[in-house]
Amino acid sequence: MINKDKKKLIIFGNSEIASLAKFYFSHDSDYEVVAFTVDDDYYKSTSYEGLPVVPFSSVKEKYPSDDYSMHVALSYVRLNKLREEKYHQAKAAGYILANYISSKATTWHDLVVGDNCFILENQTIQPTVKIGDNVMLWSGNHIGHGTEIGSHTYLASQVVISGNCKIGERCFFGVNATLKDFLTIGDDVFVAMDASVVKDLASDSVVLAGKSKVFHPDDKAGQKIKKIYFKL
Repeated sequence: MINKDKKKLIIFGNSEIASLAKFYFSHDSDYEVVAFTVDDDYYKSTSYEGLPVVPFSSVKEKYPSDDYSMHVALSYVRLNKLREEKYHQAKAAGYILANYISSKATTWHDLVVGDNCFILENQTIQPTVKIGDNVMLWSGNHIGHGTEIGSHTYLASQVVISGNCKIGERCFFGVNATLKDFLTIGDDVFVAMDASVVKDLASDSVVLAGKSKVFHPDDKAGQKIKKIYFKL
């Protein structure tokens, strides 16, 4: 039964991210998810997660943009370009694109956020931060004061962006990536898991973390390290 007191939401997508979006919107927002939509070429089933799925070509007929909002729930495929394309597709169809910002995220009154953002729990977002359109922040990140994050960017969990950084569009930051303060990061930058960034990055840069050294159980160097650390 549709809850008349809540705003009605269509989710674009029918995969893991769409399923998570349904969960978060349903349990922690003013929206009620009523259906999913996908591109016509991907229309294979009439239902998903217990709700109708409709091809995008007919979504406005059944769920008009005057009465329903939409959220594009896609991940970082093609370095966020697919999500960007579908974002513009939904906007062109006239839909208001809903944000999800977790009630368990720490934010301040001056936070500026675009539309179609997906911001999960346990964020620390400091004052004077600006976040563009269609940005995904997975759980547990630190966004330092004065930082600006460009549209269509994706942060995995436990990313630390220090204060006054400027991040371009369509960037990807892996788990535990770290940026020092006052950096400028171009567009389409890939910063891998555990990587540390201490200088500005041009557009299309790739930053990889150092490979961890693994000692075999019989390696005397590894045994010595364990003895020193743990007084074995």
